[in-house]
Amino acid sequence: MSSILLIHPPVAKLGEPPAGITALAGCLQPHGIDCTLLDANLEALLFLIGRQADARQDTRSDRALRHRDANLAAVRTPELYRHPGRYHKAVHELNYALQLAAHSHLGVSISLTNYQDEHHNPLAGNDLLNTAETFQNSLFFPWFCSRLPPLLDAVKPLYIGISLCYLSQALPTFALLGFLKDRYPEARLILGGGLITSWMSNPRWHNPFAGLVDHCIAGPGEEPLLRLFSAQKTKTHQPPVYTGLPLSSYLAPGPILPYAASRGCYWNRCSFCPETAEQSRYQQTPPAIVLDHLHSLCRQLQPVLIHFLDNAISPLLLQTLAEQPPGVSWYGFTRIHEQLADPDFCRQLRASGCVLLKLGLESGSQEVLDTMHKGIRLELISRVLAALQAAGIATYVYLLFGTPAESLAEARQTMEFTLRHHAAITFLNLAIFNMPITSDEAHRLPGTIFSESNLSLYKDFVHPRNWDRRAVRIFLDREFRRQPQIAAILRRDPPFFSSNHAAFFTENYP
Repeated sequence: MSSILLIHPPVAKLGEPPAGITALAGCLQPHGIDCTLLDANLEALLFLIGRQADARQDTRSDRALRHRDANLAAVRTPELYRHPGRYHKAVHELNYALQLAAHSHLGVSISLTNYQDEHHNPLAGNDLLNTAETFQNSLFFPWFCSRLPPLLDAVKPLYIGISLCYLSQALPTFALLGFLKDRYPEARLILGGGLITSWMSNPRWHNPFAGLVDHCIAGPGEEPLLRLFSAQKTKTHQPPVYTGLPLSSYLAPGPILPYAASRGCYWNRCSFCPETAEQSRYQQTPPAIVLDHLHSLCRQLQPVLIHFLDNAISPLLLQTLAEQPPGVSWYGFTRIHEQLADPDFCRQLRASGCVLLKLGLESGSQEVLDTMHKGIRLELISRVLAALQAAGIATYVYLLFGTPAESLAEARQTMEFTLRHHAAITFLNLAIFNMPITSDEAHRLPGTIFSESNLSLYKDFVHPRNWDRRAVRIFLDREFRRQPQIAAILRRDPPFFSSNHAAFFTENYP
């Protein structure tokens, strides 16, 4: 039987199994392709946290190392999430224990959510290739040596696929590629995932990795992988496969089930959205099949929470979940639409297990929303927030500052809207706008690419209303965050894990 090793590389959040490689395995295995899954992110970060580090002689280091086993155990139990103060202390100590593992690597910094190396730019192809060539210098090299040889000798995969989704994974991924190329030159290396898709969607893309990586795949990887194995896709809408992943080792109070009922976005009109720029086609799994998958996966995995990964859960799926509950608490991202302004429907959603919805509000200015083609009215947003609050469904609201249509006046409108609705907003995510170099607007506004590196994704631009990133930061720090009601919302956000753990801190989570 043909085989492939699918790897989720460091560094990313540790709360739940990776969605990309599990979805690929769900498609490939029914077509006779043997898949081995490796969550290198989880295993390598736990390896680093658990290593005997040369602690600096200070109280903080001593405490972080002395408490690490207890903190790891606590983060995996429901009790800790009933005490936000203890939770904050535990995750901060775990993060510091991880940071200590890197203190002998000059210029390298690592956290539970990020990885940086001041000597290597993850947006520069030459720096990534240099990281591959000098893989022995990687912070993760000891883990590579202890984990990969016995696994590869046992599995002997024909292909090794790595899912590179986030910039924080780029440098570790290329160190891993360098190790594999050096030690297992006969294996064919495949690189895919969200970040690769973004790079390859850039019209300036010229593959700089051809001598290292055998295949780069943009977008959904199932059909390209099937073609590599000379298999024809005959089975559709297969559930993800989690076999082989250490589900009890993730940092959460029980298994979280990530599940994508669709790809792309059914709205797909918002300005500056990567889905629009990358021309992603919307694909939805029929709701009846979604429910079959969820019931089967829940019996198998016994999750404490379902995480819908959709860019926006469709109104049809929301209606189906309300009428036929999956039997487990759940949350996900949804667009603001009229269906959610119905108090009775929201109560039905809550009864189905919905504990939190993530909402892309973006702005409290109608002019800004219209310019972004969001397709929503502030009056509707107010009714949706009120209906969700009355039903007991928590909200994780996303705001975006610094878009070309915004100025200080519109930013203050957003602040005023947030203050008026603070009681209905459980969590807040604040972001500063980045101009994608592939967007139509990027060609109309003067500016320069953030970095002259060949893999840059964004450009700096001359804001038409003199509302640059520095001015936005000053407003957020000196005005927005200093509002007492807003500050109280921001303090609720779980450090490092943010929305991935937020549901566990809602009043109605069982």
